[in-house]
Amino acid sequence: MPIHAVHWPARARLRDAFALQATCNCATVFAVRNLVLSVSLCLACSGPPSGTEPAESRLPPNIVLILADDLGYADVGFHDLQDFETPNLDSLAAAGIRFTNAYVTHPYCSPSRAGLLTGRYQHRFGHIHNPKFRAGEGLPLEETLLPEVLAPGGYVSGVVGKWHLGDGPAFHPLQRGFDEFYGLLGGGHDYFKSNGEDAREYLIPLDAHGGKIPVEGYLTDQLSEAALDFVRRHSGRPFFLYLSYNAPHGPLQAPPEALARVDSIADPRRRTYAAMVTALDDGVGAVLSLVEELGLTESTLVFFLSDNGGPTPANASNNSPLRATKGTVYEGGVRVPFVVSWPGRLPAGSRYEPLVSALDIFSTAVAAAGIELPGNLDGVDLMPYLTGAQSEAPHDQLYWYSDEGGQYATRTGESKLVRILNREPELYAIDNDISESHDVSDASKSLTDELVRAIDAWHAPHPGPAWPGTRGERPVHPNTAKALGADQDEIDAWVAKQVYDESRR
Repeated sequence: MPIHAVHWPARARLRDAFALQATCNCATVFAVRNLVLSVSLCLACSGPPSGTEPAESRLPPNIVLILADDLGYADVGFHDLQDFETPNLDSLAAAGIRFTNAYVTHPYCSPSRAGLLTGRYQHRFGHIHNPKFRAGEGLPLEETLLPEVLAPGGYVSGVVGKWHLGDGPAFHPLQRGFDEFYGLLGGGHDYFKSNGEDAREYLIPLDAHGGKIPVEGYLTDQLSEAALDFVRRHSGRPFFLYLSYNAPHGPLQAPPEALARVDSIADPRRRTYAAMVTALDDGVGAVLSLVEELGLTESTLVFFLSDNGGPTPANASNNSPLRATKGTVYEGGVRVPFVVSWPGRLPAGSRYEPLVSALDIFSTAVAAAGIELPGNLDGVDLMPYLTGAQSEAPHDQLYWYSDEGGQYATRTGESKLVRILNREPELYAIDNDISESHDVSDASKSLTDELVRAIDAWHAPHPGPAWPGTRGERPVHPNTAKALGADQDEIDAWVAKQVYDESRR
């Protein structure tokens, strides 16, 4: 078995690494480097000092939130991935609970992350666009982020990876409750190089503990190593690690050793994408191995999900069997792989069918930490539902809105309504039509009208955008337009209607 195949549990990882150490090639360098760190940590931390409480029984729990960027729904093994492997993500799913009806709050990057870290629909504070780089835009300062709520519980909090919630000084992670930041402030980055501070967004230096450093080696590996360093340094107190990979977001770039591991894939774009996901999976495995080696597995609550669906035309991701892609409120834009694991507290290897949202991570983490929940959250604490203490569903209904195409959607357990551009509302029996292929609005007019009213009531109190976005420059992204099946005439008609409606206000 190759060393990169399984990083977790640690025993298998150590056995396989030593067996192959004599013949290690460049495809195994990253895993072996992590192995050396793990072994040294095991030697240094082989047992707690006399008279201290064992790490496994320590409360409150550590919290690790792992976010992939633009990952396809079908691009993990626990969702029947076919053409490459994600053994570490699959191990995480096997050790925890896999959600089968899990959603984020927006079909693209920054708004989705704003909802995740506030536990509130980002529409409530106007965060419905990506912030433009160096434009003074970012997550409104009035909002409270998860690390700010965790701080009174003694948590040290760190971001490793992509921020994309504002690059100006006031929006910096260190000003939003995080104690440490190692990563990229913008929406993406070149995976192999960086330039000076005046470079464009994808080539700026990385932030690292208050300083600026270049990309060295392969960015995904560099972020994984930073995450390992964070866990090692803070293993003696409760920590919150927000490991926010920018992979497999473009540009499509992967190192030769990662490409060699997926060389059976003929399509070069899909092969590069697969190599990028494989590197992410390696990093997840290394972090989980270190958590185990430090004796923290049963005192660590781990979440994994993607920030939105895969943008198939852009990165060759696979959202099957869902309809459409990132940028849309169809399932392919907002339904994501989502796993939670807390060994000893949550059942292993199980599936949870009712609706859950990325909004629930905030509430679940805060409640697990024993801290009183803020009163303005839209998410719920999932623990009582996952342990069986509460039998009803956590959510009766979820909502989405994107002004890129005038897209609205709402979902109940059985039905989903979609309304986009100037088209008539579409209704799907989503519990048995996951692909949204059969519009039943004509046969269910009363339900269609009821869900339209529900969307209108939900959306009515929301403020306008906190910043204008790029509607005038590009009202619908070409990839989004394609996924919506829209042509330019339809987009122009929608834009004209928006202008007309605004003129009447």
